[in-house]
Amino acid sequence: MLKGIIDGCLLAIIKEKEVYGYEMAEKLESYGFHSFSEGTIYPLLMRMQREGFVTSTLKKSTAGPRRKYYSLTPKGELELKNFIERWQNLQSNVNGVIQQHTITNGGNQDET
Repeated sequence: MLKGIIDGCLLAIIKEKEVYGYEMAEKLESYGFHSFSEGTIYPLLMRMQREGFVTSTLKKSTAGPRRKYYSLTPKGELELKNFIERWQNLQSNVNGVIQQHTITNGGNQDET
């Protein structure tokens, strides 16, 4: 489940601005995703590129070799929109279950 969520998060980060892999790892870290390194992100980006959601461009770097910057394609923007709709639906459904469980158990979530 987390894989699909990370895909959507990456698309949202890329939508903000053209961005390179290490920068995406830092962004994910800043949002609390601590277990995602560049090594985890690059295979996802390559798959998203094969699927036509992102494109990449090599650009000069002020420190070291050229960097591959990613940007969304129109297909990627549609995929992000669909992800957001699926996420909102899932969030609503899960919240409904949790709220009903809390009401049914009188707020005591330790009951079995």
